[in-house]
Amino acid sequence: MAMPAAWNAYAARQRRFQAERATSLRAFAASHGGARLDMIWDGDGANPNAALTVMRHFDSATVVQGLVGEPPKTAWLVDYSLLERIYYLLVAGYDVYGNITHNLNSRLYMDFLRMEGEANFISFLPSDARADALSRWYRDATKESLDHMRALVVDPAVESAIPYRGIDPQKELFAKLGKRLEPVLDRRLSLINVTDADLREQLERLAALRGERLGLLPELSYLIIRDSQGIVRYFTLVKDTGHRNVTHLLLEQNELAPEDNALTVVPGLIGAYPNAFFRLEQSELPEFVQAVSSLKSEVDYGYLSDRFAVRRTDPKFWEFSDLL
Repeated sequence: MAMPAAWNAYAARQRRFQAERATSLRAFAASHGGARLDMIWDGDGANPNAALTVMRHFDSATVVQGLVGEPPKTAWLVDYSLLERIYYLLVAGYDVYGNITHNLNSRLYMDFLRMEGEANFISFLPSDARADALSRWYRDATKESLDHMRALVVDPAVESAIPYRGIDPQKELFAKLGKRLEPVLDRRLSLINVTDADLREQLERLAALRGERLGLLPELSYLIIRDSQGIVRYFTLVKDTGHRNVTHLLLEQNELAPEDNALTVVPGLIGAYPNAFFRLEQSELPEFVQAVSSLKSEVDYGYLSDRFAVRRTDPKFWEFSDLL
């Protein structure tokens, strides 16, 4: 089936599904009230998979337990029905060696499942904040995509039962979710675990960088720091590439928003495909942070690499790689 025809067919079926679901949710809200925090699975007090952070790189992804880094632009709330459909689409029913039509249709349908998960999350926001969230998540998206998302979000007449007090309900919701899930959150990937105050301060400066300059960094980098006592610590730098929206399968570069680029810095090594290795003494970390904050061109990144990177041409590259 051609992609536009497949999209329209999937969209029509999902609209029918969502119409039935919306009717059920309105009936539920009439007797039980709107969305509440206790509807969110808390991992039964022991399961760390209650909250997962997905870091999508250009051609791979990293999934870690917990709420890692700053609150993201978008989030999914996965109910059982959605989890089941994701499983059958991408695990049980997915043919890694299938033809291109199978792969494209799987990717296309996954877009609909993603949108449903996003709509679930937005439905926990106050009704008067949902349109603003959709506009930010789907900035410059096509009318078809926006109309489809608006149809997915729970009826605006069904108000969330969660009390909000601030001017940023989405940030407030993330904070409330963090508090609810606190007993099962994996905190190993938080800079709060860095006990050396000076080191933590420099890493927090690095993690606070934003904007177009970060576009010159690789998707995933490993940072290896040795202190004056010879103790070596390992960190991962994850570039969070800003997007206006993610509604297109191809030509992703047309949807980039460099001003929204951010950087997540975590203790330890995560991710399967690091693009760069940086090795330095702790006393050199302020210089490294300054070099990253000053990136404006490939020449600047070349200087950063010449100064701190372990290149593939390094005679000790494989020895270093094995150590990692």
